[in-house]
Amino acid sequence: MTPEEIIALDQAHVWHPYAAFPNPSPVYPVSHAEGVYLHLSDGHTLIDGTSSWWSVLHGYNHPELNRAIEEQLHKVSHVMLGGITHEPVVKLAKLLADITPEGLNKVFFSDSGSVAVEVAMKMALQYWFSSGQHQKTRFLALRAGYHGDTFAAMSVCDPFTGMHHLFTQTLQHQIFCEPPACGFDEEWDEIHIASFSQLIQRHRQKIAAVILEPIAQNAGGMRFYSPHYLRRVRELCDAHDILLIADEIATGFGRTGKLFACEHAGISPDIMCVGKALTGGYMGMAATLCNDKVSDEISRGDAGAFMHGPTFMGNPLACSVALASTRLLIEGDWQKRVLHIEAFLKAELEPCRELPAVADVRVLGAIGVVELHNAIDIASIQAAFIKQGIWVRPIGKLIYLMPPFIISDAELHQLTRGIYTVVSELDS
Repeated sequence: MTPEEIIALDQAHVWHPYAAFPNPSPVYPVSHAEGVYLHLSDGHTLIDGTSSWWSVLHGYNHPELNRAIEEQLHKVSHVMLGGITHEPVVKLAKLLADITPEGLNKVFFSDSGSVAVEVAMKMALQYWFSSGQHQKTRFLALRAGYHGDTFAAMSVCDPFTGMHHLFTQTLQHQIFCEPPACGFDEEWDEIHIASFSQLIQRHRQKIAAVILEPIAQNAGGMRFYSPHYLRRVRELCDAHDILLIADEIATGFGRTGKLFACEHAGISPDIMCVGKALTGGYMGMAATLCNDKVSDEISRGDAGAFMHGPTFMGNPLACSVALASTRLLIEGDWQKRVLHIEAFLKAELEPCRELPAVADVRVLGAIGVVELHNAIDIASIQAAFIKQGIWVRPIGKLIYLMPPFIISDAELHQLTRGIYTVVSELDS
């Protein structure tokens, strides 16, 4: 098909995320991809600065990940997990239990990050139902957080400044704390946890769990906060007998400079969600892990089982590529690479701070953010980025980079230089 034919059918039938229909914004057909490059059908070649929404850790068309899927395809592509098991799912569950924070040894698979969050929230509710505390039905979340697009997940996203304010009146009303005001490297002051501390004490009888993105709030604002804040949250949850859910869907698998962001604070949550980079960007898959405390209490309850079961959970193809991707990560020198990317982004994005349109520049691990004073027109700025040979998709006022870990310095330089060039032409 020609690019024009693809676009015509797209405009007729494909409803894109966070878009109207018909979609008024231009779309760019991709013909193939390899390494960090997206090759468009019209001949353009772009460096992907977003890892396809933060998932493609090892780049596109990776031979080891291709091989994992191809080999599994000839064995069994899918089988229900109800009453049946298979080698890829048990190996992946064991590996996740081994590499995640201590105590997280039960793994419930699903097929998207939003569902992983739904599962985590459902686990927390069923935990308290099983223990006879039926009044614990609310969640304490941080403003400026993002946890997904399904209904329970939407309820713990920021109800006013987030993407889901339209549904505020139809969602369960949760309890929200102001986002952490302490920067990642900022000196700790107990005042930073005061609001959270007051809320958790006031509502402790009805809070089932605290849910947060550890260290880095991502789609809700790309904010990085102090590990000490996370340590104090863990302490307060313990003190008031409240579960802690860590949403590591965006932060997991090395993105912040630790394998999981909870490691910055040296804490282990009761429940943790992972996704996005779990399969190296090859297939939709997520997992919700919990500790013995949670699984034992749920299993002792009247239901006698955790009441959830997606059709495609533990899909053998997804498990095989997730196993290959995770092994590829942990067996390589990923941390050295991420810290190198961090240093490079800090040096090369810092000049953006002097531009009139820029409010802030911040970097953590392989995440680089240029925050503008004003929201931007996505369609026009995307076209400008394409002229620079880069694929960058901003969110609101935020221009961010989360590149594949395999990216070279020359490719990183093209990304950062392209952002500087485009932002320098924006009005303040």
